[in-house]
Amino acid sequence: MIELKNLSIPPSVNNYWGQRGKMRFVNAKGKAFRSEVFYMFKKTKKKQIDGRLSVTVTVYQKDKRRRDLDNLGKSLLDSMQHAGVYKDDSQIDRLLFERKFDSETNHCRVQVRKIA
Repeated sequence: MIELKNLSIPPSVNNYWGQRGKMRFVNAKGKAFRSEVFYMFKKTKKKQIDGRLSVTVTVYQKDKRRRDLDNLGKSLLDSMQHAGVYKDDSQIDRLLFERKFDSETNHCRVQVRKIA
């Protein structure tokens, strides 16, 4: 299992990608989040997981501000792929997002497990 704790809440899809004409690219917020995921994964000293995967994402919020959890998924999963947590996000067969309140800070925890 790979677990990333106290990760920033991922940027929404609208804040992850930029567009210039027909060209799409990861913008500055997206690159900063990618770097954070990369650094946190390297700190675990774990190797890339192969095979079929289950991913659980828990988003901790200190307030009741409206956030669409589905908007956070794409940037998070792409950033984890870019960091080398897994080879491709198409390996994910089970994906769970949940939200919890009453936290001191806004953050998220991600657990990636191999499905037997």
